[in-house]
This record gives sequence, C-alpha cells and structure tokens, in this order.
Amino acid sequence: MQEKGAVRADALSQRSRLSPQARLAAGDALAAALAEVVSRAGRVAAYVAVGSEPSTGRLLAACREVLLPVLLRDGELDWAVAGPLVRTDRGLLEPSGPRLGVDAIATCDLVLVPALAVDRHGNRLGRGGGSYDRALARATGLTVAVLYDGELVDLLPVEPHDVPVNAVVTPRSGLVRLPA
Repeated sequence: MQEKGAVRADALSQRSRLSPQARLAAGDALAAALAEVVSRAGRVAAYVAVGSEPSTGRLLAACREVLLPVLLRDGELDWAVAGPLVRTDRGLLEPSGPRLGVDAIATCDLVLVPALAVDRHGNRLGRGGGSYDRALARATGLTVAVLYDGELVDLLPVEPHDVPVNAVVTPRSGLVRLPA
C-alpha cells in the first residue's frame, strides 16, 4: 500500500487536471445529490472550496444555517456562521464573523468535510494537517466527505489519530453511507 504522502500527491495531481468548469459541474451534482439530506439539516458545518476542490457554492446556498471553519494557529478549527469571507495567508476563505468555539461542530446535524480520498471503511485522507480529524472527534451529526468520482477507494493507510466519516458524496454515485 502506498504511504499517505504518495496517495495525497496522486490525488492532487488528478485534481489539477480538472477544468474550472468540471469543478463547477461536480459541485452542482454534489448539491443535487445532497439536497434531501441538506433540507432536513437545521445546521450544517461545511467549508468553502478552494483550489482544485469540488465547488461548494451551490451546496452552501441550499443550507438553512452554515458554520464555516476558521483555522487557528494551533491547527484546531474554530467555527463561525457563514457570512462575509476573508482570504487568509494560507489561501483559505474564512468567515469574518464572531467565533463560536471549537465545540460548535457538535451542534451541527450535518458535517461536510473536504477530502482527497476516502476508503470503504470511512477512513479519510485530507491535506495532512490533522485539523479535520480533531474536529470530527467532536462531531455528533452525520459526517460526509465531499469527493470527485474515483476518490472512494478500497483501502487507505490509517494512523491512530484518523477519525472516519459516516458517508461520502460523489457526483456520479451520490450519497454513499459507509460501515461504522
């Protein structure tokens, strides 16, 4: 099995080949696939896509209330209600409103997380900072990784700190629930 760094590099290379139009089309398909789940959720923790991530604009617009992450210096994720965004020195788009604390994720019915790949056991490969693993440990709602087609794989390398997700969503397959 490849190590996480190699899997991450392969995934990023594949994504870099996608056009902006393909990323937007994937985002539209993801929003349609999650429409029913989003309509039942009172509060959703999500993120604003950057770079080669599938577009989240349409998905965020469909939510009643959205909390967006704010990356703290120690790598933890604070949360704030979606509103005006500011670009950080790391290239992220974060809400500029009042912070709700790292435990605010526990108040969300649905948690949408970025991922580069997820395996059939729910093990998620992110960018490598561990921020989402720490946040997911606090989540009580349905946790769903947002992927492109082909990024749900059979097996990924796992470390003790990795926190699995409950489901993934892809443009073609829609919402796929994973074993606990």
